[in-house]
Amino acid sequence: MMELAVKFGGSLAGILALWWLSRMMGLGGDVRIRDDDHAQQLADEAVSGFRAVAVARDKAGIGALLRDADGHQLLLRRNGAHFVGRLLDSDMDARLDRNFLTVGSGEAMCDSVTLNLGEQAQYWAAGLRHLPRA
Repeated sequence: MMELAVKFGGSLAGILALWWLSRMMGLGGDVRIRDDDHAQQLADEAVSGFRAVAVARDKAGIGALLRDADGHQLLLRRNGAHFVGRLLDSDMDARLDRNFLTVGSGEAMCDSVTLNLGEQAQYWAAGLRHLPRA
């Protein structure tokens, strides 16, 4: 019986140590796009030099659409505990449902994301119709 208690205590201590270590390293968690500046920073990390003139963030912070001065549009979406960005072209998929815009980059390895853009959803959906060819 004592041996079982020692094994259980050791396992519990190991699990708690791993949990503490992951928190100290900043792993996991519920990452969100905080504001337009944060979205711009993430866009620049995804596509070096991308400078947005317009940003539409999902109300929950799980993704965003950004447009630069040349009309290029970038989709930011959460991928685990990080964000990925893809420049959109005419191969992308988009579906509008009231305040929700579902956007996919058209790449097999990049899932689509549904963004709650509120009243901006229709405006951004219309802009996606004028993207350049791939």
